[in-house]
Amino acid sequence: MEDRQVLDFEKPIVELQKKISDMKDFASGANLELSREIQSLESKLEKMRREIFSSLTRWQKVQLARHPRRPHTMDYIHLMTTDFLELHGDRCFADDKAIVGGFAMMDGKPLLIVGQQKGRDTKQNLYHNFGMPHPEGYRKALRLFKLAEKFSKPAVVLVDTPGAFPGIGAEERGQAEAIARNLREMSVLKVPVVVVIIGEGASGGALGIGIGDRIYMLQYAWYSVISPEGCAAILWRDAAQAPQAAESLKLSAEDLQELKIVDKIIEEPPGGAHNDPEIMALTLKSEILATLAELEQLPIDTLLQDRLNKFRRMGVYRE
Repeated sequence: MEDRQVLDFEKPIVELQKKISDMKDFASGANLELSREIQSLESKLEKMRREIFSSLTRWQKVQLARHPRRPHTMDYIHLMTTDFLELHGDRCFADDKAIVGGFAMMDGKPLLIVGQQKGRDTKQNLYHNFGMPHPEGYRKALRLFKLAEKFSKPAVVLVDTPGAFPGIGAEERGQAEAIARNLREMSVLKVPVVVVIIGEGASGGALGIGIGDRIYMLQYAWYSVISPEGCAAILWRDAAQAPQAAESLKLSAEDLQELKIVDKIIEEPPGGAHNDPEIMALTLKSEILATLAELEQLPIDTLLQDRLNKFRRMGVYRE
């Protein structure tokens, strides 16, 4: 594990993990019995991990959501599904690599799965535009949602974006209109839709594919109208105030469940999803399948009315 891939608050955990690993190697090589000492260190490691991760600040959770080794949409697709058939293009302009999607089988169940995709390194991030979709990405997603509706297949959406791409070209091609159209069309999509925020959920970039019957959120994901850096730049004209902005935005999973924006928090493995992507994928798949089984029992009219009511109930206002 490279140092650059370890967050500051993870360093004590990583150092102790290395010490345990070195001790195991030494005991094996020297044929020594050190099981009691190793067990003691492992207990210490578990206690340290619990203490650190039970008191994370909102800004630290944002950092976890951006972890370089955190699973992305394609990772979950490969871990949760089989026979994935990726579909490309919006039939209008281009194929936006920031959004991926297609039909797949999840434990024998056919469904559509769509999400934003980031890269692991600079080359991949440039290819996927850092997970920031252009209008053609949202139009591609809508085309796939309409296909799912045509063939009566449920849709699963994995949200992970720092926001819709704000470039001139994206604005010229109708970024705001593409997102607004998706909001309208997804609101009345005649199939069950399950949305999961798996990492970053920033602004309209996330909401553009984020309308569903159930909105779930991984434990260390974040979801907000603006990124902490963007908020800090506007309020304090200083992006370095991002940690303070994160606290004010109340963007953590616990905050959003309390505000009734998300329906459920899906617990991550100890130390975060990046520490055990396979277990995280199994947990997520189980939740998705259980939710789809529940939603598919509802008549379409009831499903749509419940979906509309869900979003109408969000927020508080005074006249």
